[in-house]
Amino acid sequence: MTQPPREPAAFVERALCVLAHPDDVDFGSAGTVATWTAAGTEVVYCIVTDGDAGGFDETPRDQMGPLRQAEQRAAAAAVGVSDVRFLGYPDGRLELTLDLRRDISRVIRQVKPQRVLTTSPERFWDRIGASHPDHMTVGESTLRAVYPDARNPFAFPELLAEEGLEAWTVSEVWLGASPQADHAVDVTDVLDRKLAALHSHVTQVSHNPDIDAFVTGWMRQTAKRFGLPDGRLAEAFHVVHTL
Repeated sequence: MTQPPREPAAFVERALCVLAHPDDVDFGSAGTVATWTAAGTEVVYCIVTDGDAGGFDETPRDQMGPLRQAEQRAAAAAVGVSDVRFLGYPDGRLELTLDLRRDISRVIRQVKPQRVLTTSPERFWDRIGASHPDHMTVGESTLRAVYPDARNPFAFPELLAEEGLEAWTVSEVWLGASPQADHAVDVTDVLDRKLAALHSHVTQVSHNPDIDAFVTGWMRQTAKRFGLPDGRLAEAFHVVHTL
């Protein structure tokens, strides 16, 4: 007999967002993060690259990474997040490696989140822009870090032996930009905070005067798809229970 779908936890103490680039979390999930922090959840961002391959002008490449780090910290503050960590991997050149799995596992063991948010490792054929290779690589790496690496005391034993980081089991993973999204978060009441986060990414969005209308329209379509009342806005995820 088919079991009914499990709902995500109504509240968690700690959540970790693992994304490839500065601004990834803000385009797809900043409204959701704002609802979590408003409810008292402690949220930490782990950004795998510094976004040094981004931008739309002649900013020198050696300046772009530091600029985007600062933008991400400002965006995080707009939705109540103060702990932002960067792993420093090269933008646009991420590969599925044991080093990346270890580094994400390290942060999971440090933060001890009950919930992890990341990008789906599945390609989204209907919206190919969501499936940047870095996004998919970080999604797959994070899922492998959640299970089995972070919870297995014998995986990357140096994390325990040299850094004192004990194994930690994450209860649920929220996958953004997923072709199998099954859960929507109503973010209508925190729209101003999401847009403030997005506008913090000056190097990425200042060239687009229609960014607010684009993002709002996108979230309006998501809300309609999930049956929310007219006029509501939503962000959608595929929630994976890992226990």
